[in-house]
Amino acid sequence: MAKIKYTKNELKSQKDALRRFTRYLPTLTLKKQQLQLEIQKAMHAIEALEDKIRQLSKSIDSWIAVFGEDVSLQDIISVKALNKKIENIAGVDLPVFVSAEFNIQEYDLIQMPLWVDFGVEKVKQMIELRFQLLLLKTKQALLADELRTTTQRVNLFEKIKIPESRENIRKINIVLGDMQTAAVVTGKIAKHKIEAKYAAA
Repeated sequence: MAKIKYTKNELKSQKDALRRFTRYLPTLTLKKQQLQLEIQKAMHAIEALEDKIRQLSKSIDSWIAVFGEDVSLQDIISVKALNKKIENIAGVDLPVFVSAEFNIQEYDLIQMPLWVDFGVEKVKQMIELRFQLLLLKTKQALLADELRTTTQRVNLFEKIKIPESRENIRKINIVLGDMQTAAVVTGKIAKHKIEAKYAAA
């Protein structure tokens, strides 16, 4: 704790600091609640997406097992671009999925097995979902970092800065009050001495 001066200027500066801390605290508390809510939303979205990926994977596996042809879809489909945008929530810049673009090589519809069209669509879906999942996990991590920082600030204000300022104000008021009382008493003693001196003369 920094050493305080027992002056009127210090009292004013401590009162100003207390006002500042008590004004910022509700904003920080609100931000903390908003971050907690956004983290919960991200967790639910991740769970839903992971479930979707499992279901898609299961449907692909059961479908591919029916066909024996060995066709490499990697030669047919490739990722052209994975597009995202940045969205600001509670003061944090977060990535949000926009779209996925693909390059599809033309292939001979007569020579290729019928399931290739289905396979290409499912691969596109899987890449999109995995990209969305990656962005959601990044979003969750960024929100968690911000929540940690905000919680530290809330605790600093609530448990240290505000009580410290209040205690400093209390101490300064006591010392200034004692000094004022001492000045009044000294003044009265001096006055009595002067009066006594004049009376004796």
